[in-house]
Amino acid sequence: MGDDNNVLNTDDYSLLKDFKVEIEAEEGRFCLCFWVYLLDSTAFPTTLITQVDSEINGSAPFLVLNEKKKMTMLPLTFSHKEASDPANTNLWTEVPEVSTENEFPLGQWMHVGCEVSTDSIRLHIDGEVKGEQHLPALLDKETKSNGLRKITILSVTDDNNGVQGYIHNVKVLPSTLSIKDHYAKDPPLQLSINNSSASEIEEESDGVWSIVGGKASCRRIFSLDVVLLNALGQPVDKEAEVVASLVYANDGSPVEKTNDEEAPLLASYDGIEFASYDRPSKLVQGRASFKLKISQLSSKCENRLFCVKFEITKIEGYHFLQAFSHTIRCISRSRNTRTSTIIWKKTSAVHPLNGSQSNGLDDALLELQHTTVHEAKLSPSSKRVRLGGAKMLRMNQPDEECNSSAWTANQVVNGFGSSLDGRPGNFEEAGNSSDSESTEPRQPTLKGVSSGNSVSDLTIFRYCLGGLTERSLLLKEIATTASDEEILEFADKVSLYSGCCHHRHQIKVSKRLIDEGIKAWNLMSQNNHQVQWESVVFEIEEQFMRIACCTTRSLSQQDFEVLRKIAGCRDNLAQENFEKMWCWLYPVAFTLSRDWINRVWKSTSLKWIEGFITKEEAELSLQGPRGLQAPGTFVLRFPISRSWPHPDAGSLIVTYVGRDFALHHRLLSLDYVYSLDKRRMSKVTLQEMLLSEPELSKLGRVVRSH
Repeated sequence: MGDDNNVLNTDDYSLLKDFKVEIEAEEGRFCLCFWVYLLDSTAFPTTLITQVDSEINGSAPFLVLNEKKKMTMLPLTFSHKEASDPANTNLWTEVPEVSTENEFPLGQWMHVGCEVSTDSIRLHIDGEVKGEQHLPALLDKETKSNGLRKITILSVTDDNNGVQGYIHNVKVLPSTLSIKDHYAKDPPLQLSINNSSASEIEEESDGVWSIVGGKASCRRIFSLDVVLLNALGQPVDKEAEVVASLVYANDGSPVEKTNDEEAPLLASYDGIEFASYDRPSKLVQGRASFKLKISQLSSKCENRLFCVKFEITKIEGYHFLQAFSHTIRCISRSRNTRTSTIIWKKTSAVHPLNGSQSNGLDDALLELQHTTVHEAKLSPSSKRVRLGGAKMLRMNQPDEECNSSAWTANQVVNGFGSSLDGRPGNFEEAGNSSDSESTEPRQPTLKGVSSGNSVSDLTIFRYCLGGLTERSLLLKEIATTASDEEILEFADKVSLYSGCCHHRHQIKVSKRLIDEGIKAWNLMSQNNHQVQWESVVFEIEEQFMRIACCTTRSLSQQDFEVLRKIAGCRDNLAQENFEKMWCWLYPVAFTLSRDWINRVWKSTSLKWIEGFITKEEAELSLQGPRGLQAPGTFVLRFPISRSWPHPDAGSLIVTYVGRDFALHHRLLSLDYVYSLDKRRMSKVTLQEMLLSEPELSKLGRVVRSH
């Protein structure tokens, strides 16, 4: 156990109903500060805090919330007889008062500062003056008193009446301290969900999260991070554990176990499932990460909605140390069925290495049979949230290799997604092997699925289930021995078995990427183990411009700095550094060689793609002198963290200011654009398609950080 400062302590927090402080006000002057966390209230207006003055027989309201939930502070210059009824707001207008212009937030910590003197009163919220009134000279003269006045400030709320809440760090400030000093010192803590970390979650048009759950063979892992922050939004490192549970969204009651007596919410650790309440997650640097599965379906619970509740273990009853996810509709993987001619079936097979019999996944063969398969179909308005790394939001897109005659567009196609008729149906694999990087599974166009090829089924499964490093090594091995036709067939099978057609493109370009990379390095290195970076920038630029089919636009100094960062080198470039850079640069150059993107890249009058910029530079470019720029402002960039053979390598990302005045990052899938015939492509430019998106309206200007 660490020192006491690193232990989460609740002794500094008290209930609002227990709030009481006695003040000795010299000549009626005092400054009272505190943090308050208010729960939902049943009725407004209501009195939060009352005051008892030594010169007044009785009590009177001090802080109230009116019918619009705006906070009002009343001075200590009126009698209990004048303002003893908090519901009678007409009487309040007859005495000095200050109010906030906006509704007082509930469910979060707010700092309140009450500054009272004989000539003015001020109400501070979060360190800023939100209400001020100067008292008339006549009132000042009548109410001014000599010596000390004893004032008691106390709450009138209880468990059955008024607003419920918590109080933290109550102080009567001396004249040497300001309210802003108190605001910045010792802010309270609050547990929150970092929604930007969410992955494998689909958000429906009504804002409800749609998560696939149910049986073990169908349910999917989804990820959420919980952060412990202070009221200023800064992460706090405390020794504590967070536990997750599944509750009903409408009343917070626990969701029942399944008919098989399985816990409704499961935590996944190293591929093993545990009941979530048996596996809390430790806070590390103020963050706890969860990989969860839901075993209970909404359809089995009268179609009720769920939510995930997170709370600090061993600390009960403190609402600010609890966090609730968005409402969740847990669905089975198969919502609709259709007749199809294919299904995946695992059969006993001969091991390709030693000839032994095995039923394991690595040795399985897949055969096609006539049966009924299930289709997990998304509604046109649904979207998958997938963050981490480049934090992107991907919309459904067909692959460029799909037969265009099998697709009929019923509207102008845009880069983010389209409403399509006759789209290939999604299919479900019999089993639970899914690609962690896959988007919605699609049925690719197969060019022969017989097993008589040089790439074994074991290699196909190793690629589907492996990470990026293993995939890279496999492709390097295959590219040196397999023919172009065998690589195409391998790409089709990986797309089919993984359920992600985006793998196909990275496999298809692998032979050319590897061959040209070897030639480029041999040309630059001249058989040396490493070369000076400055001596090869010209060759790197020449290779890039050749692949990108662009002779009019060269790379800038800032572009080379980004490439050096990707390579991970300084003054000298070794072969391993070159390979890192090449695996990122080649897919980008290949994308820029396409006609539509090539025209955008060549544009110099208005640079739609400024160059190779980082995520941080893109976000900085959308900042204005007073915060974010206007909603709809956007910039285009290539994701720095996506290198071959990642399915998203070479793709474009749109970073933009949303209508919620927050920054968003969306992957721009261009595959479908190039599956259309050239006549349709020539009618609409990429710029026009971007500006036709309701979220995008204005191209931003990129600010480079170096």
